Amino acid sequence: MRTAQRGFTYIGVLILVAIMGVLLSLAGRVWHTEAVRAREAQLLFVGDQYREAIRRYAEATPSGAARYPRALSDLLLDARKPEVERYLRRLYRDPITGSGEWGLVKAPDGGIAGVYSLSDARPLKESNFPPADAAFEGSGKYSDWQFVYAPISGAVATPASPPSK
Repeated sequence: MRTAQRGFTYIGVLILVAIMGVLLSLAGRVWHTEAVRAREAQLLFVGDQYREAIRRYAEATPSGAARYPRALSDLLLDARKPEVERYLRRLYRDPITGSGEWGLVKAPDGGIAGVYSLSDARPLKESNFPPADAAFEGSGKYSDWQFVYAPISGAVATPASPPSK
């Protein structure tokens, strides 16, 4: 009779280990999804910071005609003016790829009108974007989320070719 009880306990422990494995697997999926959502929120924040910095840079052109920055580093210190003017505190990394490299959207004057992630991964967020990012609805990949400053005058910006690797 004692041997039969040992077998029953062993089967009970195996079932308990299997249930714990399934629960840990589910917890891992939830954690991963939350991490992706946090990176997406960070991308929306950082992209908006770049768009706003480019807008402020273009509108602060001394001659009056908006001129876009030639490099992202121009947003850290505006060399066009005698006084110190900064539009960004630092250059941000792409939260999706983890890289400091961004895709650049070229402005009509050859400067930088916007940035976008170089990731071709499919985003989780597909709707309910802020009004400035409404064009992102239904995008198939993060690189479609282009944070572009285009003045109301109708200037058209075009994506630059992705950097060669």
